[in-house]
Amino acid sequence: MTATINQAQGPAYTRIYAYGAARGENFVPNDDLVGPIDSSDEWIRQRTGIITRVRADAGTTAIDLASAAAFEAVERSGVDPKQIDAVIVATISNPKQTPSVSAIVADRIGANPAAAYDVNAACAGFAYAVAQADALIRGGAAHYAVVVGAEKLSDIVDPTDRSISFLLGDGAGAAVIGPSDTPGIAPTIWGSDGSKADVVGMNETLVDFRDGKAPWPTLRQEGPAVFRWAVWEMAKVARQALEAAGIQPSDLAAFIPHQANMRIIDEFAKQLKLPDTVAIARDIETTGNTSAASIPLAAHRLLQEHPELSGGLALQIGFGAGLVFGAQVVVLP
Repeated sequence: MTATINQAQGPAYTRIYAYGAARGENFVPNDDLVGPIDSSDEWIRQRTGIITRVRADAGTTAIDLASAAAFEAVERSGVDPKQIDAVIVATISNPKQTPSVSAIVADRIGANPAAAYDVNAACAGFAYAVAQADALIRGGAAHYAVVVGAEKLSDIVDPTDRSISFLLGDGAGAAVIGPSDTPGIAPTIWGSDGSKADVVGMNETLVDFRDGKAPWPTLRQEGPAVFRWAVWEMAKVARQALEAAGIQPSDLAAFIPHQANMRIIDEFAKQLKLPDTVAIARDIETTGNTSAASIPLAAHRLLQEHPELSGGLALQIGFGAGLVFGAQVVVLP
């Protein structure tokens, strides 16, 4: 007779318990960046909605930002760090290829020996990590998880590049996810289109840099192509996420898109026909585009400014280099 193995089984539902945030120490206004790109404060405001962005000190790493955000999220959640058995960090700016940011963060917040790994899904990274934490907990592979989006994009910026350099900021946002009596995270709509891999990403490889064939790799994008894809294709994904959750736009308390560009956010709201009752995250105005960190940073700020949104439904959607995308409806903590 063949022996049978045990199959792990977790709770039916999960939810976000709390958010944490850490932003770069310095506000960098548009006027500080316009010289090398032969631009103006007015041009940047009109094109992106950004007035200033946060950037970290030279000695601050993505690991430091991730640890600070995770620490706040855990403290506010009331969950004992020893009960956290999974730490997932979404980032494209780990200062080293290995070890992972997540293993160091797990140790710093007192969650050692939690399972820990990094996710590279660019600006969709946080939505991807939430989907994974939800599945791990419901599958019985974890009880509580810390999910972090963390970036220090100022390390990979070319100040003379007009396509993306003035958009980018530094920061980290974190969430604690755990079991729930009622559904708190709806099904995730996610995917990719690698045929468009060239429209946004690093312009060189580390190998070519090492061999002296290329300068230090920095981020570049084909702005118009990314804008069109984000506006038209991602609005469809957002609608699919609402359908998967079984709700209407009017059921939302908040809309928290990746903070890529204010014009994209405004066009989203129009296409989704969001009523005036839905609070829209516009953290980009003073934080900039922080890639994987942008959704949790925007959620953290929205709840700070509008505590009455707690318990309401929020649609979050991330999209970026890959091209990759991820969206889900969540109950705000």
